[in-house]
Amino acid sequence: MSRPDAGAARWTAADVPDQRGRTAVITGANSGLGFETARVLASHGATVVLACRDPGQADRAAGLIAAETGADGADTPDERVQTLRLDLASLASVREAAEALCSRYPRLDLLINNAGVMMPPYGRTEDGFELQFGTNHLGHFALTGLVLDRLLATSGSRVVTVSSNGHRAGRINVDDLQSERHYSKMRAYGQSKLANLMFTYELQRRLAAAGAPTIALAAHPGTSRTDLVRHLSGPSRAVANAQLGPLTSWFAQNAEMGALPTLRAATDPDATGGQYYGPGGAFGFTGYPVLVESSGRSRDVPVMERLWEESEKLTGVHFPV
Repeated sequence: MSRPDAGAARWTAADVPDQRGRTAVITGANSGLGFETARVLASHGATVVLACRDPGQADRAAGLIAAETGADGADTPDERVQTLRLDLASLASVREAAEALCSRYPRLDLLINNAGVMMPPYGRTEDGFELQFGTNHLGHFALTGLVLDRLLATSGSRVVTVSSNGHRAGRINVDDLQSERHYSKMRAYGQSKLANLMFTYELQRRLAAAGAPTIALAAHPGTSRTDLVRHLSGPSRAVANAQLGPLTSWFAQNAEMGALPTLRAATDPDATGGQYYGPGGAFGFTGYPVLVESSGRSRDVPVMERLWEESEKLTGVHFPV
């Protein structure tokens, strides 16, 4: 459920502060929510790095953002809008991308863990993980741990991880994280999105305990019209059809609105570590971004700690906090 925070019921992209001098890495930024997030940050002066699986699509998106934001004028696209190959379904690719980021940037201001897959047929990542858990959680877990030193070197830096209302149906099955005994695409999606939130909360606890200058937050987009729904049934995919917007506006919103919770978590000066932002409308489907509550299961500390331990074992990545 949504809980509007006082005085900020209509927070919009116009409320994003000046981002000049800041560097933001956004996974899955070639389309949908990630593209909108990168576009708004670039329009406010940030250097944005589009970390995407398909280099061609990333280059196309970078060109569009650079042209719209003026980053192809006084600044070259290579300076203000950059691309990086990242396949979250491959730990080797994650490590290569992290190494490139660390060699390119002595400091990072924002890491936005946005990319994901939603309810595909059963599949496995390159490393043998169930596709949704491996991509949505483990890939981002590994990436964050591998570049965290660059964030820790930057005062005011943030890690923002995109979850979903679907986390409410999720349960962390530590004894069968890869859904080998039984696969339900909805259950596996819910588990991966719950893992995103538990990762955020445990990361924030560790950062705070270390007195780190970095904070971790989470966001969810409500129901947004993006390509993420491509694996759903025909009726469910209808929410992504812009032509049906007048009929589904109570239930679904465009990507520009869907990206606002992420942008607020990433840039609102009043945001604090461990907060969760989402649309403020009924059931969290649509609306302007506000602070929202996550499920009780997302706050289960013993499960959170166990998930962290298992994630370290599976990825081989250990955090410097």
